[in-house]
Amino acid sequence: MAGDETAPVAPAATGRVVLGENQYGKAECRLVRVDRDTARHRITDLTVTSQLRGDFAACHTDGDNSQVVATDTQKNTIYAFARDGVGAPEELLLRLAEHFTTGFPWVSGGRWEAAQHAWDRIAVDGAGHDHAFVRTGGETRTCVVQRDGEEVFVVSGLRDCTVLKSTGSEFHGFPRDRFTTLAETDDRILATDVTAWWRYAELPDDFDTTYAAVRELMLTTFAGLHSLALQQTIFAMGKAVLEAFPGIAEVRLSCPNNHHFLVDLAPFGLDNPGEVFLAADRPYGLIEATVQREGEPREPRAWATIAGFA
Repeated sequence: MAGDETAPVAPAATGRVVLGENQYGKAECRLVRVDRDTARHRITDLTVTSQLRGDFAACHTDGDNSQVVATDTQKNTIYAFARDGVGAPEELLLRLAEHFTTGFPWVSGGRWEAAQHAWDRIAVDGAGHDHAFVRTGGETRTCVVQRDGEEVFVVSGLRDCTVLKSTGSEFHGFPRDRFTTLAETDDRILATDVTAWWRYAELPDDFDTTYAAVRELMLTTFAGLHSLALQQTIFAMGKAVLEAFPGIAEVRLSCPNNHHFLVDLAPFGLDNPGEVFLAADRPYGLIEATVQREGEPREPRAWATIAGFA
């Protein structure tokens, strides 16, 4: 706008080759913390990535490492911080963000990510063992903390949460053309691997409790809704979270439709009253959506570098 002195001024087009946005760090540090304060031990198993942003131009252009916090230093910091306890993965990442952005003046921000891998206690005589564990299925708890100056963004979530309903799902009323072969159905298996992210507008008092409650609400919504489409289901899951948690600003979901096809047993002289299916792994429908409050400000910095449609 004319006369607006606060409007950003685009740099002149000189044709020079210059450094653009960049970040660096140590990726996928495997961290296992054993809490031994009682005879009943507790396992926290994380994969942590640390990446810094700031004034690193001289390293890229001139090989000047005077402001490069070595990736090995970032790795060592992760393990040293774990000595004091991990807590929720979001809490560890927030501590790392504070350390690097306040400890090194030229580090203006960064990205810290964690994936938490679950373990269950091995049952012995009907009770969970105090210090023996078995790795559970493929579901992984996730979180990403991004810091830009004094602003901090926390996005939590989960991936590979495999769910299935053996009934209570329909799919019909879709348009047909000469390439359409899919039959309409009022009773089908609905199965998916849920990847979900939710962005906090206000950080909760307890990340672990909030994570467990959000996860449970998504699963109970999936189970309880009579579904007319996977799109309807994932919108209902996100809507339920936003209605229950005012501190969560938006929910993003990515869900493949894991198709189950009824097997034709007629060539063998057998019927198949909806009991025997072929579970196909590909190709698959992929349904993705953002569920948000109308008028809520968007915050793209929170979602930068998070892979997928988001």
